[in-house]
Amino acid sequence: MSDEAEWAYAPVSTLEGLLQRGRGLGAIDAPGDPTAGRLVRECVSRDCRWDGVDERDLYLARLMRDLELSPEPVVARLQGDEYECERAAGLLVPLAKGGVAGAREALRAYVHDGEHWVDVLQSLAAGWPVEWWDDLAGVARRRLAADRVPLWRSEPWVRWQVPAPEPVLRARPPQPVVASGRLLALLADPAADRSAKVAALRALAARGPEPGLIPLVPLLRAEGPMPLLGRAVDSLGVLAVPAAREWVTAPDRWLSWTGATVLAAHGEPRDVPVLVGQLAAHWAARDWCGPGRLAAGLARFGPQAAEAVPLLRRFWLRTPHSYERPAYLKALAAIDPSGLPQAYTESLWDCESDARLLGIASAPDTPQVRRRLAELRDDPMEDSEIRAAAGGRHQSLSPGEIRTAVHP
Repeated sequence: MSDEAEWAYAPVSTLEGLLQRGRGLGAIDAPGDPTAGRLVRECVSRDCRWDGVDERDLYLARLMRDLELSPEPVVARLQGDEYECERAAGLLVPLAKGGVAGAREALRAYVHDGEHWVDVLQSLAAGWPVEWWDDLAGVARRRLAADRVPLWRSEPWVRWQVPAPEPVLRARPPQPVVASGRLLALLADPAADRSAKVAALRALAARGPEPGLIPLVPLLRAEGPMPLLGRAVDSLGVLAVPAAREWVTAPDRWLSWTGATVLAAHGEPRDVPVLVGQLAAHWAARDWCGPGRLAAGLARFGPQAAEAVPLLRRFWLRTPHSYERPAYLKALAAIDPSGLPQAYTESLWDCESDARLLGIASAPDTPQVRRRLAELRDDPMEDSEIRAAAGGRHQSLSPGEIRTAVHP
């Protein structure tokens, strides 16, 4: 849509909605749908991820290759701003590995004269065989002399022995260790400086569980967002469970969510209804960030959390936040695995690498699964870990088969 404010995810019952969410079923159905090319190009031009951690590059690049879509629109976007350039490189790196004409040459040319060449070069070094980028060392050294770009300790700089500039550090006098009691008193003082409270939370979180922090959590939250408070609560572990049962009922969303995460990680079977209630509230609000943590917590209780199964299935089917999809699959496997063979099979085409690994490990032995395992094993675009896992599973299903793997 032309108006960004009007855009919304298409229904999950459509190919468009499946592709936007990175669902495996979208990749399965796309080759036989005459609208697939247009829909994939739309997903390429618009970042459909719910969150930046969601994986889409390999998923979309593989669809582009399989549907024989031209990479030229993606190449043109290398000349955009830093965000557009990063997205374009994310697609072109696997396209080049897949042998798509023009992708490799475009990225190498960009290193010669592109504005955001350092990020692109690091992407090449992370995703390509070394012989595809090693000869760019001279270009990089010349451009660094002109641009004076600070570098990270990563490839290609480690291989080329181009170290990151050492920061100038001024020696600081040793800081006295403040007793936990004094830190807690500071946190309880409403007149204390906010930055001092943040420093106190950092110190407490580094020391391990401090039960004295528990009654202060609602008070600190009442003062507004407090950096490191969540980390300090996490360090409390099971000690925070009794208080968490009260926090989870609080009207403050942060405090309620903090209580839910504590119960998810350390609660008991009697806390399952509360966790299911939290899951239902996320569903009602279409709040896609966070239910994965609830799912992981419910999985600890196995069949005792059976009332969560319908919600978990809905989230797996419909969430646009693909990063959390594997958590729903794992929770269903622990609580009620009925119906999962189909989900595991679809996951072999999922955008998320963790989902593909789950599919590789657990999809049923069918001709379709065997074919897909062979495709993943032999696909030069695929991650090396997944190629190896697919090869191992395929070999276990097909003893004595002659491998014909293709290596980049």
